[in-house]
Amino acid sequence: MEKFLLLKMKLLSAGVYSNPGVHAVFLWCKTFKMGAMDVQLESTAVQHGQAKINVEEHALVSLLSDEKYATEKTEDVDPDDYEKLEEGIMQYGCAHYRRRCRIRAPCCNEIFDCRHCHNETKNSIKIDAVKRHELPRHEVQQVICSLCGTEQEVRQVCISCGVCMGKYFCEVCKLFDDDVSKQQYHCNGCGICRIGGKENFFHCSKCGCCYSIVLKNSHACVEGAMHHDCPICFEYLFESTNDVSVLPCGHTIHVKCLREMEEHCQFACPLCSKSVCDMSKAWERLDEELATISDTCDNKMVRILCNDCGATSEVQFHLIAHKCQKCKSYNTRQI
Repeated sequence: MEKFLLLKMKLLSAGVYSNPGVHAVFLWCKTFKMGAMDVQLESTAVQHGQAKINVEEHALVSLLSDEKYATEKTEDVDPDDYEKLEEGIMQYGCAHYRRRCRIRAPCCNEIFDCRHCHNETKNSIKIDAVKRHELPRHEVQQVICSLCGTEQEVRQVCISCGVCMGKYFCEVCKLFDDDVSKQQYHCNGCGICRIGGKENFFHCSKCGCCYSIVLKNSHACVEGAMHHDCPICFEYLFESTNDVSVLPCGHTIHVKCLREMEEHCQFACPLCSKSVCDMSKAWERLDEELATISDTCDNKMVRILCNDCGATSEVQFHLIAHKCQKCKSYNTRQI
């Protein structure tokens, strides 16, 4: 009885005892400091595909008549002009891109280093809410060469000085970038360019996004999984520049937000409440602890729903947690 009261006091101090159910079980994990849990969650991104879906658009491509894209190689240029093309490479740009041009935003007719610089300036909380706006990538029409200052229509090579304004160029996304180490590629399915190498990703039509190739035959498809806000920070995931992780249930979340959940001992998907990693070791530890606690409600039975497998069971009531009779998970709720 004394051990039960001690456990109850720990739960009260964690602020979870008054809210029984899955959250109490997950926060219980913090009380008993399960060392294996950190390792399990650390490997979640590998097991379930931390797709590293950095959404930024980069690709040295030209639109062909059959609507496919081909990489243009500056090596094919006349050797006499190559030095001019490479002039100033990696010396210009902003925090977002290394490029040798700036853009004119058609929405406000102002010049910025890139559309992200525009959005950070024009969609800031310092700006009047009525005047806030963003610049869609496809609406850029004019660029200004950083070397000679000539304003011109979107193209890869400056019409005035002949410099290559971006070693990687996407005519569709209106993107210039000299940093080719990002392994940029254009995805027709997404309609934008991504980084990481086309050979390392595949486009899932149902999920509506590019995922790591390691997920091709193992991820759970969720309609438009990437076309919604992160359930923690509410940033739109499809165009987020931060790494995104695909959970076993198929829902998506920022990697940094998943880490914050771990720090607060939350191991359930914020959208469907399924476990975000293998919790079997945690349930074994909980079995051991509950076995040493006497319960005064031996005759009371309750119906529970398992958040992991969806099964319903009738089990003996317990103040701490209820175990699913099908999958043996404690990630359950009383119904």
